[in-house]
Amino acid sequence: MKSCWKKRELTFLILYALLFYIIIIRRSLQISHDYSHKVFGLRPGWVPDQLNDVSDAQWRNFRGKLHILTVVFGIFAFVANMLRAYCQLKAKGMAVVWLLISLIYLAYLHGACIIFVLSIASANFLLVKIFARTKYFSSALWTFNLFFLIYNRIHEGYSFSTFGQHWAYLDNFRGAFRWHICFNFVILRMISFGYDYHWAHQGSHFDQKKHIQRCHICKAGKACYLHLQERSVQNDKFSFSIYLCYLVYAPLYIAGPIVSFNAFASQLDMPQNNYSVRDVSWYGLRWLFSLFLMELMTHLFYYNAFAISGLWKQLSPMDVFIIGYGVLNFMWLKFFLMWRYFRLWSLICGIEAPENMPRCINNCYNLESFWKNWHASFNKWLVRYMYIPLGGSQRKLLNIWVIFTFVAIWHDLEWKLLSWAWLTCLFFVPEMILKSLANAFQAESAFGEFIFRELSAVAGSVTITCLMVANLVGYVIGPSGINWFISQFLQKEGLPILGGMFITFYVGTKVNHMTYPSIGSLVRVY
Repeated sequence: MKSCWKKRELTFLILYALLFYIIIIRRSLQISHDYSHKVFGLRPGWVPDQLNDVSDAQWRNFRGKLHILTVVFGIFAFVANMLRAYCQLKAKGMAVVWLLISLIYLAYLHGACIIFVLSIASANFLLVKIFARTKYFSSALWTFNLFFLIYNRIHEGYSFSTFGQHWAYLDNFRGAFRWHICFNFVILRMISFGYDYHWAHQGSHFDQKKHIQRCHICKAGKACYLHLQERSVQNDKFSFSIYLCYLVYAPLYIAGPIVSFNAFASQLDMPQNNYSVRDVSWYGLRWLFSLFLMELMTHLFYYNAFAISGLWKQLSPMDVFIIGYGVLNFMWLKFFLMWRYFRLWSLICGIEAPENMPRCINNCYNLESFWKNWHASFNKWLVRYMYIPLGGSQRKLLNIWVIFTFVAIWHDLEWKLLSWAWLTCLFFVPEMILKSLANAFQAESAFGEFIFRELSAVAGSVTITCLMVANLVGYVIGPSGINWFISQFLQKEGLPILGGMFITFYVGTKVNHMTYPSIGSLVRVY
């Protein structure tokens, strides 16, 4: 009886979800068609009678230069792999090879500004070597890197004329890409190198034998990413050449994913073997299919164009919800494609980096799950180099404020990003309290299980709504649009839409609970 009821309930929930997506797709097509002459950033596309939404600068630049990047990385990968194979190069030899390749790449990207990158990196290397074995290490490392993180942005990467008029001519050779934007990733790598070197001299607390017993990858005689990250490398790997190679490694330089120094240096010595040639080829084919989906999305639905044009203010609450939901899915797919592209080339070159988008955005129904699966390599970095050193779960409520403030500043010096960070922290607090209560609650009857499942679905609905609001404030409407946004959904026309949102997210959460791991695992993005 119970099993029969669950099947009927699941059938109803799936039918509701299908109906929801049919409504969303139809209305998205309609408003995209009706407002196509008013929104910004549309260009002629390859789909007949359809314009292409290239309003997002990141996506437009990546898409426009994809063929050049592919040729360049193809040459880099061929040269590096041939030299490794024929000269039997290990860590130090490959560090020199990749350093030379990457410096050529940086010379094109940043021109003369490569001087700033190498100067700050060299100063950080000296700081780490001097302070690594002292009690002032953490303070010195963070002060140095936070100073340049903020100062680089304030001065927009500096002008050579600031250092004297005889250097002013170098301002004419600043390259094709602003160096201080990419340098945010370099800062994460400099901190990673510093802490990994610092911890190498303190002794590792990582239990390798226990880990190998639990990890199916390591059991098979390979090395998973966690094992590579937690296992300290030999002291000679902390050389200046390997350090610089790590900072400017071409496949991961522009956008990541972020790999720890320990993991990078280990694979420089011994290339990754978790992905076979067949696995990497299949990974690339799936990426091409995802690119095709993105092209269909930007030709049919102009979500991002609505957001940057400000036309969402002219739409009904239902349409605002659709645009907001669409923008988040567009952002997810954009970053998914960019990060997987660079990770693919890194795998081809023998370095495995963490997957940045291991799970689809529509399969995350709590904040913790969302942040573990959105820019996941950054999340791993934050846990290893900030969360644990700050005290871990013992100071969780305090730590999230420090961490998310850093994340906002790392992205850019904008109030809307700080607003996004602090809103996210506010939404985290009730989730943590509810999780503690849920862990303490033990369902002792069928009715208790039912109540627990319903409350979990309601909590998931609230969390997804909060995530949408926080990300819309951070990336679409800004802090100034909060009052307008709230007023639209609290008026007579908006309240039914707000109720419908909660019901839809409630259904989505229940479907996830009831089908995981059977159907839920299918909507993961491997």
